[in-house]
Amino acid sequence: MIRIERTVTMSGFALAMALLAAPSAEAQSADMTFFVTSAGPGKGADLGGLEGADAHCQKLAQAAGAGTKTWRAYLSTQAADGKPAVNAKDRIGKGPWQNAKGVVIAKDVADLHSASNNLTKQTALSEKGEVTNGRGDTPNRHDILTGSQADGTAFAAGDDKTCKNWTSSTQGSAIVGHADRQGLSDDEPSKSWNSSHPSRGPDGGCSQADLKSTGGDGLLYCFAAN
Repeated sequence: MIRIERTVTMSGFALAMALLAAPSAEAQSADMTFFVTSAGPGKGADLGGLEGADAHCQKLAQAAGAGTKTWRAYLSTQAADGKPAVNAKDRIGKGPWQNAKGVVIAKDVADLHSASNNLTKQTALSEKGEVTNGRGDTPNRHDILTGSQADGTAFAAGDDKTCKNWTSSTQGSAIVGHADRQGLSDDEPSKSWNSSHPSRGPDGGCSQADLKSTGGDGLLYCFAAN
């Protein structure tokens, strides 16, 4: 009996030490500096402009325990109405950025936009630490709104690539990236995390239903800018 009790006690001690050594989910979330939104605002590509998109990122980060940071949506806008274009890459700080599990997805802006970044289906986690559905999953939600070229810069004025700078839920089009780096073929656009193809659909291209029809859900990339 003495020997059995000693074994149980030591097992309990080892378990307690393991729990103390392992970082808690809350601690990991507090250190998070990148995530894919678990949900969009719900109005298709009408995000309320950059300000509304940033507020959405901030709200989700706050709920996940990382609200002390300043969060920015990875979105570009095109020059319009006398206002200059905005590049997504210029909005997100300097890095490095890590997901809710503590995995670094990029060291800096240059690394993020290079072939060596660590963005995959397994690392492009939501603020809750969950994998975002990709190609082959039901439903597929891998289309992430960016309005950006592959190098993180805005498109020239003219053809709409941002659903009227993130204010339209009807007519227009927005460039999306694939969070899982997979598409219908093995070409670079299909594997691009930030510049894969334009949105489209029967409602005009920018509605929630349109975004869902091509494998999206109005989701965003959010980065801690500080």
